[in-house]
Amino acid sequence: MQFILENEGAIRLSAFIGLFCLMAILETVRPRRKRSFSRQKRWFSNFAILAIGAVCARLILPWVPVSVAFYAQQNPVLFEPVLPVVVGILLLDFCIYLQHVAMHKIPVLWRLHRLHHADLDYDVTTGIRFHPIEIVLSLLFKMAIILIFAIDPLSVILFEVILNAMAMFNHANFKLPLKLDTVLRLFIVTPDFHRVHHSSIQAETNSNYGFNVSLWDRLCRTYTAQPQDGHETMQIGLEYFRYPAQLRLGKMIIQPFCKKEP
Repeated sequence: MQFILENEGAIRLSAFIGLFCLMAILETVRPRRKRSFSRQKRWFSNFAILAIGAVCARLILPWVPVSVAFYAQQNPVLFEPVLPVVVGILLLDFCIYLQHVAMHKIPVLWRLHRLHHADLDYDVTTGIRFHPIEIVLSLLFKMAIILIFAIDPLSVILFEVILNAMAMFNHANFKLPLKLDTVLRLFIVTPDFHRVHHSSIQAETNSNYGFNVSLWDRLCRTYTAQPQDGHETMQIGLEYFRYPAQLRLGKMIIQPFCKKEP
C-alpha cells in the first residue's frame, strides 16, 4: 500500500505504456475489424488531443484526484473515511457510469462528448480521444465524488490505473475468443461489449455506457448484447461528422462549437 501511494505517477505511466503497447500489438496480429483509415491518419490527432487535455487540466486545476483524497481523509465533508478499498473503487466506477450517461443525455455535454464518438475507426487510441473541456469537467466531477464520500487515496489510485487500462482494453480492435468474451462480459466491459456503444445507430450509441464493471448497464437497463449489423460490418462513429477532414486535430478542437454536418 505504501509503495503504491509513493509511486502513483510511475505506476500509472507504466500501466498506460505497457497496456497500450500490448493492445496495439494484439490489434495488429488479431484484428476484429478491418481498418477504414491508417494509424498514421488518426493516431497523431488522437494523441495530440490527449496531450492538450492533460496540459489544460494541469493548468486549470491545481489538484489531482489523489491529492483531493488525502485532503478528504483529513477534512471529511459529508461522510467519514470508512469505505473499504473495493467499495471505494466500485463507487467511483458507478459514478463514472452515471457521468457517462449524463454526457449523452444533456445536450451541452453531448456536444463535448461527441468528439469521442466521431472517430471513424475504433481502436486503442479511441479510448484516449476526449475533448480537453470534457477532461477538465470529468476531473472536477471525480474530485467532487472523492471529497463528498471521503474515498481513500489507495482506492483513487487503483481506480485511476484500472480505468485507464480498461479504456484501452475495451476500445482495442482485437478479436477476443467469443467464449471468453461471453464469460468476461458477465463481470467486465470487453471490446465487443463496448464497441456497440460506438455504433452510428443512435439506440446502440445510447447503451453500454460502462467502462469497467458491466453490471451497471444490466442493472440500469442500458445493456445491448450485440450490434444489429454485426461487429465486422457495423458503422463506427456518428451519422454526422463523417468527412475524413474531421480526423484532423484542428477540426477536433473546434467540433463542440460546430453545427452537425449535413
